[in-house]
Amino acid sequence: QVQLVESGGGLVQAGGSLRLSCAASGRTISTYAVGWFRQAPGKEREFVAALTWSGTSIYSADSVKGRFTISRDNAKNTVYLQMNSLKPEDTAVYYCGADPYGSARLTQSSTYDYWGQGTQVTVSS
Repeated sequence: QVQLVESGGGLVQAGGSLRLSCAASGRTISTYAVGWFRQAPGKEREFVAALTWSGTSIYSADSVKGRFTISRDNAKNTVYLQMNSLKPEDTAVYYCGADPYGSARLTQSSTYDYWGQGTQVTVSS
């Protein structure tokens, strides 16, 4: 079993930055695909970014590309989401997921077997 714990969320003004962390325990996730999703109140969980085990990154079109960067530190068994130029519409609970099977459908939440509990990001205008 893999346990994921997100951290790094908080309240930030528009234009600011945050770095979210997703620390894994139980097993190494260096060979897993990992992803970040977010869910705003009253909305469905939406894809933000993903990273394959080989290092290919995928980003949600338009909404975050160019502002967010996903990365991983295998030595720390941790995945990161660097978020710059934050906007009020980025406000949501952010979740990380891990997929041990190398699925090609990393933009779909159903792909991921393991999830963290989420971390709240609030961007004020």
